[in-house]
Amino acid sequence: MRYYIYTLGCKVNNYESEYIKSLLDKEGFIYSEEQPDIIIINTCTVTNTSDKKSKKMIKRYRRLFPNAIIVAMGCYVQYVNGNVEGADIIVGNKDKSQITDYIKEYIQNREKIIKIYDMNNVEFEDMEIKKYTSHTRAFVKIEDGCNNFCSYCIIPYVRGRVRSKDFNKAIEEIEYLVDNGHKEIVLTGIHTGQYNSNGKTLYDLLKELVKIKKLERLRISSIEVVEINDDIIDLIKKESKLVSHLHIPLQSGSDKILKLMKRRYDKEYFKEKIEKIREARKDISITTDLIVGFNGESEKEFIESYEFCKEIGFSKIHVFPYSKRDGTKACDLSEEVDEKTKKIRVNKFLELSKILERKYKSKFIGKTLKVLVEEEKNNYLFGYTSNYIKVKMPKKYEHNQIYEIKLTQENIDIK
Repeated sequence: MRYYIYTLGCKVNNYESEYIKSLLDKEGFIYSEEQPDIIIINTCTVTNTSDKKSKKMIKRYRRLFPNAIIVAMGCYVQYVNGNVEGADIIVGNKDKSQITDYIKEYIQNREKIIKIYDMNNVEFEDMEIKKYTSHTRAFVKIEDGCNNFCSYCIIPYVRGRVRSKDFNKAIEEIEYLVDNGHKEIVLTGIHTGQYNSNGKTLYDLLKELVKIKKLERLRISSIEVVEINDDIIDLIKKESKLVSHLHIPLQSGSDKILKLMKRRYDKEYFKEKIEKIREARKDISITTDLIVGFNGESEKEFIESYEFCKEIGFSKIHVFPYSKRDGTKACDLSEEVDEKTKKIRVNKFLELSKILERKYKSKFIGKTLKVLVEEEKNNYLFGYTSNYIKVKMPKKYEHNQIYEIKLTQENIDIK
């Protein structure tokens, strides 16, 4: 039987989809986008837009392939408590590793399967990938769940509490991936910085992983500023295998809004930590997430946030308009920002992001940096530097190899 997986959302979802693909391949199923017999939609619920897209894709594939087995799983499915139209197998955020068993059961009985659990009391669902089929970089999920309960966020309710992959199993999986040719490993999770396996923290894991001889690069997909402690900063300073890029969500550059969001830092703390990181690793790329138009964000707070982002000098800002999520504390806040104002503010931040990205990239014109060749497109090769600058190259280089490339205005796309 042929199967296809459509993945929405975060790097954790991508990891889980890759794991499910490895299970299905092992069982003899064939991956194919053309006339699949089984379609798996791994959903997302981080915003209202994510919900709509998840719902739309389930309906779309049901319409396109009326006789296929439709599997809907993940965060949106968990959020709506399994009330999903058009799916034959419905799985929330537990038992994704059992998908092959559920598919076999459905093929045999042709009876709808729904698996939704209370996410407040679940163990870490262990998965292991030995080789990625579609990426040069390999993602490894080391943690799941979140304990923060930021006022705007639904994720702790649908992913559950923090739980972590066993320390030794995490190292073993990464050693397998490196032995199978992956030169860069990306550690990912819902709240990666909260990793804790029997007292072993993220710092302990990083310290062990940089010892793997064949590993060239180690990247953290995202980490909260309060979890970048002095030990991690010291490791960044000493260990070249740790890449020159950190993604640190800010969410707002206004202390008033940060407090309403129930974030665990203020502007001063954030700024001081960024300065310490930059002291440890000169020219490190620091990217961020920002929510615009949160309830209570007046023009004053918007300008304050805008000026703070300029001051920090991020190399890129991922901008999101605030999206109301039923069941979160922010629903109780008044002073909603109208959609037109949100759109204007989002566009201003997107323009600022372009300016900051251009400024950051420009510092490296004429410099020679190591580039990992990752993909081919339009008769060119593309890869990334340690500090996550995308570089365009001629086809004389080999895929999944690292080369020293001189950066120019043309090959790093500075307009």
